[in-house]
Amino acid sequence: MGLRQIECALVFGLCLVTGISNAASDPNATAGVQRGAANANSDLNAADRPDATEIIRRAVDHWRGLSSYSDMTMVIHRPDWERSMTMRAWTKGDDRSLVRVTEPAKDRGNATLTDDDNMWTFSPKVNRVIKIPSSMMGQAWMGSDFSNKDITRADDIIDQYAHTLLQAGTVDGVTVYEIESVPNEEAAVVWGREVLSIRDDNVVVEHRFYDQDDLLVKSLVSLEIGEMGGRTIALRQRMSKEDEPEEWTEIRVNSVEYDIELRDSLFTLSNLRNPRD
Repeated sequence: MGLRQIECALVFGLCLVTGISNAASDPNATAGVQRGAANANSDLNAADRPDATEIIRRAVDHWRGLSSYSDMTMVIHRPDWERSMTMRAWTKGDDRSLVRVTEPAKDRGNATLTDDDNMWTFSPKVNRVIKIPSSMMGQAWMGSDFSNKDITRADDIIDQYAHTLLQAGTVDGVTVYEIESVPNEEAAVVWGREVLSIRDDNVVVEHRFYDQDDLLVKSLVSLEIGEMGGRTIALRQRMSKEDEPEEWTEIRVNSVEYDIELRDSLFTLSNLRNPRD
């Protein structure tokens, strides 16, 4: 998203114009279009149904590529204040990513490194690298509505969940699949299930998270979709909590490159503390 939502934004990341982007200026209208697609059942026969796991795998691969570099802006909105940060992000393979804040000056140099299921942060103010323990993975990432877990391995949802294609519909000539993802019993996740709406060009238009009581907790919605870096991606995504709709975080992709050469030393604790990128 990616990072999971930033690639996937982020990681995971998480991000990509069609009939959906025409409603991009109105998040409620956008969500309505997406849910309309999910509710429009198609006449797919069992033999014609694509594999749900493969749809998700293609979406993750499409977002990350073999490697990627992106420049992004993250906007954290609250009813009485708003702040933004500009970030650079690198990903390589399924399990390595680095995000570094470039603006504003007071946050410049703050960075997050992920390698497999491990996460570290660096703050130049205290000049210290901190490993994030598993007990803190549910906490907010950089004060946003994304959690630390959201931006770890993007392929966790492939490996640790069972996937079912619920239905498919067509919006402005684009097929949208709705997939339910239920974690395996041994999976170390907090969600009872996740529901994704994915276009047939591998763009995730909505990702909903439900708790163990099957109550909707938060949603990641693609508000703008377009061409960048040689592929169609979500250019602007918003994460918001169901019980606090006036509080949200948006990730906006300013530029992105895919399948580029990145040295392994980029994803090290040494480079996290003393950047050579």
